[in-house]
Amino acid sequence: MNSLGRRVLGGSSWAALATLCAAALGVLAGLGLFTFGYGDGAAYLSDDPQSCANCHVMRPQLDSWVKSSHHSVATCNDCHLPHDDIGKWLTKADNGFFHSLAFTTLDFPEPIQIKPRNRRVTQGACLACHADYVQHLLPAQAGGHMVICAHCHGDVGHAARESGLGTRN
Repeated sequence: MNSLGRRVLGGSSWAALATLCAAALGVLAGLGLFTFGYGDGAAYLSDDPQSCANCHVMRPQLDSWVKSSHHSVATCNDCHLPHDDIGKWLTKADNGFFHSLAFTTLDFPEPIQIKPRNRRVTQGACLACHADYVQHLLPAQAGGHMVICAHCHGDVGHAARESGLGTRN
């Protein structure tokens, strides 16, 4: 340690600060591990649709997916995560954090609504799986606008549920 460090904080002050920081990190890590275990966080690393309904507010979405036309061909992850590995895990981490925060603080609408960033992911999944059928609907220029698939097919992944995008044309 340089002489400036010794003058500003004595040796015992540095040790106390280091101990305090280590204790704070330990508490945060412990709370994180407890929450991950209590919330069955490992289940969210799987591809099992039942894990999506670990939280009671997702039960209607799971029940409607079971009745949907996509039930036999797509899981929650197929429609709600990007199809590339990096995007998939980044989105899982992002959603895991924000879902945990929202459900812990009870700061979410009921019925639960898809957020714009997740709607873009879902749109990408529609286009990835149905590219052969929608080529003529794609924008002529990169970044151009197109109708969101769920605008007309709002209940395709969740039978008897509308997309929330408004009335169909």
